[in-house]
Amino acid sequence: MLSRECKNELINHIIPFWNKLEDTENGGFYGYVGFDLNTDKNAEKGVILHSRILWFYSNCYLVLKNPEYLKKAKHAYEFMTKYCVDEQFGGVYWMMNADGSVKDPMKHTYCQAFFIYALSSYYDASKDEDALALAKKLYETVEEKCRDEVAYKEAFTRDWQIMPNDALSENGLMADKTMNTTLHLLEAYTELYRVSGDKNVLKALYFQLEIMLDKIYDAENGKLLVFFDKDLNEIGDIYSYGHDIEATWLMDRACDVIGDEHLSKRIAEMNKVIVENIADRAFVGGRLNNEVEKGVVNTMHIWWVQAEGVVGFYNGYQRYGDARYMDIARSLWEYIKEHIIDKREGGEWFSQLFDDERPDDRKPSADPWKCPYHNGRMCLEIITRM
Repeated sequence: MLSRECKNELINHIIPFWNKLEDTENGGFYGYVGFDLNTDKNAEKGVILHSRILWFYSNCYLVLKNPEYLKKAKHAYEFMTKYCVDEQFGGVYWMMNADGSVKDPMKHTYCQAFFIYALSSYYDASKDEDALALAKKLYETVEEKCRDEVAYKEAFTRDWQIMPNDALSENGLMADKTMNTTLHLLEAYTELYRVSGDKNVLKALYFQLEIMLDKIYDAENGKLLVFFDKDLNEIGDIYSYGHDIEATWLMDRACDVIGDEHLSKRIAEMNKVIVENIADRAFVGGRLNNEVEKGVVNTMHIWWVQAEGVVGFYNGYQRYGDARYMDIARSLWEYIKEHIIDKREGGEWFSQLFDDERPDDRKPSADPWKCPYHNGRMCLEIITRM
């Protein structure tokens, strides 16, 4: 039933919402839909948003085989390759205007990661060799410009001078490096290695997994650290429930693709602890709380946290055989159906809910961060896993 319901949600609700945002005049997809469900056709177009849209439609095609989804993927790909790639200095920009001109030329490692992730999936779907070549070129740029001996630097000017990492810092902190960027580079390189078999990408994957194991994982408290200085010393006191449960299945996926039994065992031992702790600490009242800062629990209920929880706990059930994790995955899906899915005509999912389940009307239905990546991927993962 879970698989059938997720497939129905994907085909009859999520995909139609994003189909309507295709911009046939300027290319790409419209970048903003307000809480009121009005589309701003002149809004800026996020490069991360478009990468996630490209990934989404590519994988919808790979799983569901509908050629219309590949056409939508190609539409996103053509906008991204025409406007978002910096031919002079390399890499991809942060933000475009509605017409495709550059709004913010910042280069961010996180943004490069999602572009690589999307191109790799698009290559898998389309067999377009140019997409794979660009993915490899961006990988080489990241390794040359963003990596140091410790981990990956994050925010750069257009010509690759280091700059403050406002884009991925929050909670009043300014982080040089983050768990979030490391995780999504790992995700991107997993997909690139899967479709290319490139041994240099494999070496970088090992480097990233060792960072997760040795630097980002807090073994004493059974969780992943979030924000760091340039030497990967923790700054702040934040525990991100959503990122932790998401990280477990993405690291497991990386190990499956790599096929190293010893590494897989080390990662599995870490992940088993993380999953159990999220179940014990974050799963309250049938939904997942957001995070903890300095011991204070944030009880906002975020769309992507619930979606990643479904995948993470189902993955935990598959890996460890604990029926409690299947029960949690099903409970989260019931919560999503009841509260997170926007049942208004033309709606998709609410971005976040207050503790009393009221939707937060300050949050839009689509913007540079609100995308079909987490909820669409949840549906695709459940469909393929079940």
